[in-house]
Amino acid sequence: MPTPARTTTAASKDVLRKFVPDFLVQQGNLVLRLGPKAGSIYAKLRLLDAMGIRKSNQGLAPESSRSLLFVCFGNIMRSAMAEFLMRQALMGAGVQEQVRIVSAGLHASPGREAHPWAQQASAELGISLVEHRAKLLTPEMVEQADCILAMDFQNKTELLTLYPASQSKIFMLSAYGEQPWQYREIVDPYLGDLESTRSCSRQLRICIGNLKTSLFPLPYSSHQNPQASP
Repeated sequence: MPTPARTTTAASKDVLRKFVPDFLVQQGNLVLRLGPKAGSIYAKLRLLDAMGIRKSNQGLAPESSRSLLFVCFGNIMRSAMAEFLMRQALMGAGVQEQVRIVSAGLHASPGREAHPWAQQASAELGISLVEHRAKLLTPEMVEQADCILAMDFQNKTELLTLYPASQSKIFMLSAYGEQPWQYREIVDPYLGDLESTRSCSRQLRICIGNLKTSLFPLPYSSHQNPQASP
């Protein structure tokens, strides 16, 4: 038989659910799971985003970056798609041999295949994730990267908490996006469906295209030989 205290607690939670949106409850639970330090960083990012203050998300990777690390939660959807879209974009520009591209997940299960939705959405954009296998983020990956591109506020929070010395090279990939979601989150489609994954893949393609242009604003021949004639 439930004790009076437990009955009161359960009743309080039921009342809370009636008046507090599920989203806020989820965010509160996430803050608690992240712990005091990471939770406070995440709460601040979320609050500033709600207020429309996104200056901290507007940073762009240095044009000299030649080692790119894409990071998400599990490395089976967003960061995997970003990696292969970047490879495609660099190949189209003829500079694929000049850039090191890696993707990883903060909570990845190593060796896991890309999610079927991500595979289908990627195939529709002309890339294949069939051979992709999830990788768990390591300190070595972080150290070797010139820039680290996170997908959402939780990714950014965990990166800042785990690797504070690398703060200057942690960026939001959405800084290369378009309004209205520029400088915001590229939402994880894992709990969505195929259509939300397609939408995510289209966002990623835009970001990757702009990232490539930012890193290689001129034809590569000009980078190789600035004295070359047009």
